Amino acid sequence: MLIPAPVLSLIIGMVLVLSGLWIGQNVNLLPVDASSNAPVYDELFKVLFSIGTILFLGIVGLLVFSLVRFRRRPGELGDGIALEGNLPLEIVWTAIPAIVVLFVGIYSYDIYERMGGMVPLNDHAVHAMHHEAHGSEGEAAMAAMAGGGMESDERIWGGITPASADALTVDVTAMQFAFIFRYPDSEIISGELHVPAGRPVALRMKANDVIHAFWVPQFRLKQDIIPGQPTLLSFTPTRPGSYPIICAELCGPYHGGMRTTVVVEEPEGFQAWVSKNSPNPPPAPVTPVAAAAITPAPIQS
Repeated sequence: MLIPAPVLSLIIGMVLVLSGLWIGQNVNLLPVDASSNAPVYDELFKVLFSIGTILFLGIVGLLVFSLVRFRRRPGELGDGIALEGNLPLEIVWTAIPAIVVLFVGIYSYDIYERMGGMVPLNDHAVHAMHHEAHGSEGEAAMAAMAGGGMESDERIWGGITPASADALTVDVTAMQFAFIFRYPDSEIISGELHVPAGRPVALRMKANDVIHAFWVPQFRLKQDIIPGQPTLLSFTPTRPGSYPIICAELCGPYHGGMRTTVVVEEPEGFQAWVSKNSPNPPPAPVTPVAAAAITPAPIQS
């Protein structure tokens, strides 16, 4: 007894969908996640991987079936049957990609918004909300992030910018062929990016010559840096370790060598690095023993 074609198509479609969903949820091709943004981005990757697996298995399966089922038999010398005018099939193969693309676009927008990428950086309402949530200290931090030595009315290009009053601010300069990191609070200038785990970091980025891109795969962050367009990028590292920073935009003949490292340290280790490398280290705290040593003895009567 032959299975009707519609029923067989439905069964095959269900198998493809279930297989794609299982592979998308259980096969992990991404590097270790090391920032608070990574789990949010990974949700999108799993959805895209599932959709891609379904399409790949369906297209390759149909191709293999067609190669076997409609192959030229021995003794057949003529052309195959010319088939045309299948309106339902044309509607299906137009509607399915359109629905998939629309879904992916809407879902990607939602993910990017949840990561903080859709914040209107020059919107006065955002500054007002930030001031209301964090007080005058938060407003000053927001102004510092948005300004970075720039006027508040200057156009800010973009980036992921969660507002945080205690964010560590780092100025990033991209040039052929290096990243330079400057810490305004401690006046440290470094070729590596050192950040503490668990604390928000706000990068104020600029390019000196051509378009560059700041990419840390473990953070799931990649942001273009365009000359003349100040760019903000914020993240919160969560896993101590050393991770590569890669320029992901072709910027010249030595583009492949434009790499450095972001070192995520425990807060105590980061403070030790700052104290060791700062040209103006903060004074060492006075211990009770030291305080007693420098306290003048009482005058005997």
